[in-house]
Amino acid sequence: MLIRAFGAVISSLLLAGAAFAPAIAHADDSFAQDDGASHGRPVKVMIISMFGPEGQVWLDHLGPWQDITVAGLSPDYPAVHCNRQDVCVMTTGMGHANAAASIMALTFSPRFDLRHTYFMVAGIAGIDPMQGTVGSAAWANWLVDFGIQWEIDGREIPPGWNTGYLGINTTGPAQKPPLDYRTEVFQLNPALSNAAFALSRNVTLTDDAQAQAARAKYSYAPANRPPTVIQCDTLAGDTWWSGTDLGERARQWTKILTDGKGTYCTTQQEDNATFEALTRAATVHRVDLNRVAVLRAGSDFDRPYAGQSSADNLLNYASQGGFTIAIGNLFLAGNPLVQDIVTHWGEWREGVPQR
Repeated sequence: MLIRAFGAVISSLLLAGAAFAPAIAHADDSFAQDDGASHGRPVKVMIISMFGPEGQVWLDHLGPWQDITVAGLSPDYPAVHCNRQDVCVMTTGMGHANAAASIMALTFSPRFDLRHTYFMVAGIAGIDPMQGTVGSAAWANWLVDFGIQWEIDGREIPPGWNTGYLGINTTGPAQKPPLDYRTEVFQLNPALSNAAFALSRNVTLTDDAQAQAARAKYSYAPANRPPTVIQCDTLAGDTWWSGTDLGERARQWTKILTDGKGTYCTTQQEDNATFEALTRAATVHRVDLNRVAVLRAGSDFDRPYAGQSSADNLLNYASQGGFTIAIGNLFLAGNPLVQDIVTHWGEWREGVPQR
């Protein structure tokens, strides 16, 4: 299934073909090479995108690029692109399965030394209108999996329940389940999340008239306000959903799994899978989990405005105008962190600097 909010747009991008191909440089002395040992090419920042346009915004701004093919990546995105500043961009393919498989292939490839690498997931998402708006860029502290639940058809729920979803091996929607899967919830390094937010919080994000018109249909802030950089948490699940009741469950589920510490604001399809793959690599010291940041930009609202149906919100998501600005705002909000890391690598190499 598709990442939220690009359906009709992607076909035109694919037809553009070569117009979106990155500038590729042949390996030469200006690009970092294998370090001569067994660890591969060093990388300062690895930007993880999930489909073409999310990666392309970085390729358009930070080249020229060296193309490095990696066995096991998505056949649609078989190469990692790296520049002279040791910033790399890779694209996993959409959904949990593609994300996990591609990150495993990347992190266990002998072509890269990722032991000191900062990973930044940068993708678009649905957004809760009580926390942000289309175009908002949100740094997460918590990653919550929305898919690992029991479900009863909402038309058949017992009296007193407000949803058909409940944690596995619980007896009601409000109970926290045993975390038997070990991928239900992850907390990111707050020092990195806070540093990323501090570097980008005053960035002016891009906007357009179509998105402004969509926002105006909501009677409350921040839904009807211009986009900004924010901090709130992200929910992963392969099912692309829409609706007020489902949105309320997303808020509730986030609170349950984070013991009240997390605040749901974006919904996407990959991040828990991506982080679990990184966790597997970290167990054999190939990556450092304290160096993972997640940025999601709102491309469409996760629930309708008053008077709109959930079906209309879902089927006509593209009319909200959030896709293009969300893609652009991934770069605007994420690049300050990327540039600070590479410019001040002496401070960042051993960990997030205390400033």
